[in-house]
Amino acid sequence: MSDHGPVARPAHGAVTQVHGVERLARLDYSPDLDGLADPGEVVWAWVPFEDDPAVGKDRPLLVVGRAGRFLLALMLSSKPHDSADWLDLGSGAWDHDGRPSWLRLDRVYELHENDLRREGAVLAPERFGRVVDALRARGWR
Repeated sequence: MSDHGPVARPAHGAVTQVHGVERLARLDYSPDLDGLADPGEVVWAWVPFEDDPAVGKDRPLLVVGRAGRFLLALMLSSKPHDSADWLDLGSGAWDHDGRPSWLRLDRVYELHENDLRREGAVLAPERFGRVVDALRARGWR
């Protein structure tokens, strides 16, 4: 994962945090690196910082489902986290340095396919299964 520091919110391509989506979204695994984002793929988009939503940076996100025309995704971080709100994903092709990643389970982001900066990689089915198990324990269907 590349860390180029904070940048101002772009005119287009920023994700939005959503709440209560777990009842609306159906978890799905259907990756296909065809230029369109699909559940099970790691993509990159501009994500606002928690303390100042006017500033953020490009981050990897795991697409976990759809809600209408929008993708639902969870943020990855290369910084270790041991909270129950984070799931250890290990390393993957989305990080060129091979660093392990953690997936934040308590924040869901909504984005349109036009908001993506790039596709990153496909998460293996068994690893996506671990994500599904963790999200279902939080009320997702």
